[in-house]
Amino acid sequence: MSLHMELEFLREAIRLSIEKMEQGAGGPFGAVVVRDGQIIGRGWNQVTTAKDPTAHAEVMAIRAACELLDTHDLSGCEIYASCEPCPMCFAAIHWARLTRLHFAATSGDAAAAGFDDDVIRAELSKPWHERILPSRQALRDEAVVAFQRGLAKADRIPY
Repeated sequence: MSLHMELEFLREAIRLSIEKMEQGAGGPFGAVVVRDGQIIGRGWNQVTTAKDPTAHAEVMAIRAACELLDTHDLSGCEIYASCEPCPMCFAAIHWARLTRLHFAATSGDAAAAGFDDDVIRAELSKPWHERILPSRQALRDEAVVAFQRGLAKADRIPY
């Protein structure tokens, strides 16, 4: 894909971030998923409007693309985001198997605008029992049964 096209997809993500924020549809973030030079999923931050803390632009674009393609696997697709993804969105991009990530603003730019995810980034590098969020692990032996049975399923769909 040409650099010109890549920049146009990034501009579309930025356009969505501004347009939807100014319309009161959510925060100032936008994203598009592209396959074979075509946008197949658009998303913008809808955390406050959908009352859903997971409704970030990247997640919404991934959901739209998956619905259109009727799959959970977006291999061969790329995502263009108006800002460097937060840890949740980065994980979603990974799980969706997107081939490449393009972004405009940095996480530092987002932090300066009041969207600071540095605490989350730092927490993820710590063992679970040293994190700020009090956590308790129990019943491991009972829980791993689901994994064992899932691996044994003849009709298992890997992801």
